Amino acid sequence: MKKLTFFLILVTVLTAACQTATPVPAEPATLVVMTHDSFAVSEEVVRQFEQANNVFVSFVKSGDAGAALNKAILTQDAPLADVLFGVDNTFLSRALEAGIFEPYDAPALAQMDPQFKLDSQNRALPVDYGDVCINYDKAWFEQKGLTPPASLDDLLTPAYANLLVVENPATSSPGLAFLLATIARYGETGYLDFWKALRANGVTVVDGWETAYYTNFSASSGKGPQPLVVSYATSPAAEVIFAPEPLSDSPTASLLDGCFRQIEFVGILKGTPNRALAEKFINFMLDLPFQQDVPGQMFVYPVNPAASLPEAFQKYAQPVSAPLTLPADSIAANREAWVQAFTEAVLR
Repeated sequence: MKKLTFFLILVTVLTAACQTATPVPAEPATLVVMTHDSFAVSEEVVRQFEQANNVFVSFVKSGDAGAALNKAILTQDAPLADVLFGVDNTFLSRALEAGIFEPYDAPALAQMDPQFKLDSQNRALPVDYGDVCINYDKAWFEQKGLTPPASLDDLLTPAYANLLVVENPATSSPGLAFLLATIARYGETGYLDFWKALRANGVTVVDGWETAYYTNFSASSGKGPQPLVVSYATSPAAEVIFAPEPLSDSPTASLLDGCFRQIEFVGILKGTPNRALAEKFINFMLDLPFQQDVPGQMFVYPVNPAASLPEAFQKYAQPVSAPLTLPADSIAANREAWVQAFTEAVLR
């Protein structure tokens, strides 16, 4: 009898223990984020989000900004991702017209500068911004005893013949931004005259930024033939931060006349089965850990006004006080025609 009583007590204790045992955590969900090829974020920053939300974030790089958007549009009936990052203001209207995003009124929008909020329905939410400018090799100009150009008009003078490399606006986001800068500066009736004169003065056109900066530009490799390149006002800071040996100054600087402001957006792709997680990821992108990581990773400015900048970024990135812009609807209506006109005037 005592043995039976002891057995019953043991069963009761074990049953209670099983009922109060800590449940096994669920397997992490997966959130797929489509980006352009230049997207970058620190692993530890992403890990914070993943651990806080029991999720694995899969980043799918899909070409430049235009290529990534094309992929999202072509697959919108069976989306390849939950979130798309990297659509900029030169392609924004196309994304909105295609209807690929679901609206999301993120709390962080309330503190954001209105200049960055270009979609009143909050389908595309701003994450960062930067200015596309002409960059120049300081040492090259010093060695030649030549003053760097001070304006876009200077680029048309004989002193700067054969010194500039630009990206093709049909295949490059910064190339398109620089084309739009010339339209904003000279107008629809004058920009082609500028480009024809630039062609006559020996401008070189290449397909993308990496070729322009790392092959043609003299400062990046020391071997390129052109000391002027279309890049970003933040590129001088990148030169210091990524230098193989410590530098006391940047070897490059920016021509701050004729810069075009790019704003990059993120959006929840329509039809995602992970809507709640997608909202959390956007909140994460607009919060301080991600925003303060942006300058050192992608060399653009955060849109969160509370975000601080790295010391080298503050010292060497050149702020643009009066960037050129164009209305999104004007870009949408004319982008293809402008690019075609450029191709006819400069490349043929």
